Amino acid sequence: MTNKIRQIGQWLHRRAENIAALMLAIMFGAFIVQVACRYLLNFPIGGASELTIIMWLWIVLWGAAFVLREDDEIRFDIVYSAVPRKVRRVMTILAALALLFLYGVSLPATWDFVTFMKIQDTSYLDIRFDWLFSIYVIFAVAILIRYTWILIAALRGKDAFPTGTLHENAPDPLDHSDTDTRP
Repeated sequence: MTNKIRQIGQWLHRRAENIAALMLAIMFGAFIVQVACRYLLNFPIGGASELTIIMWLWIVLWGAAFVLREDDEIRFDIVYSAVPRKVRRVMTILAALALLFLYGVSLPATWDFVTFMKIQDTSYLDIRFDWLFSIYVIFAVAILIRYTWILIAALRGKDAFPTGTLHENAPDPLDHSDTDTRP
């Protein structure tokens, strides 16, 4: 059963990566159209610029919600790496509780704002802002689920995402023995 759930999760993660790649391709295409129209045809089109910005917003939040793994997150972990495992566990629990509180408290106001924004459209593409900003609600819910999972795992004394943890299995970034060509 656990193996089947893991396979489904991996399949969903690959589909999330595919969607992010599609958004990146759309953003790149819109950017090329924007540059070509502005500098080759001397006919700037705002829709391409607007689409580029929209895709950037969606890629960042979609990627943070569904594509990035915990090991991929950028962190300042000098202190975290220097302390014993039990202290790291306490730090993980405190961080998860803080994030759950902050995102949980802000979610109703976020929902109210996003649903209120149905009264406005974007300038060129006429996309309602509630549709445009809905990715943030999706992101916030995904973060709440992720950090609930992390909190439960930490309370049980386990790593929530044990594959390739940054701290125990990471190679030394200053070790160049494989590429050192000195005699």
